[in-house]
Amino acid sequence: MNRQYKSSRSGSSGDCLEARHVGTIAQVRDSKDPAGPVLSFTAEEWVGFVYVIKTGKLRT
Repeated sequence: MNRQYKSSRSGSSGDCLEARHVGTIAQVRDSKDPAGPVLSFTAEEWVGFVYVIKTGKLRT
């Protein structure tokens, strides 16, 4: 079953990401551009992505 999520903090501006699970793959897209590109992550990649965002350890 596919589940789709939109942040409750997105408000009416629409400046947010939408995320969904398709099987074991997590997908993320810009909510303002539903026909635009989608980033896909394996479970391991998704955990790592969320970790660096939450901890601020993202390196540029």
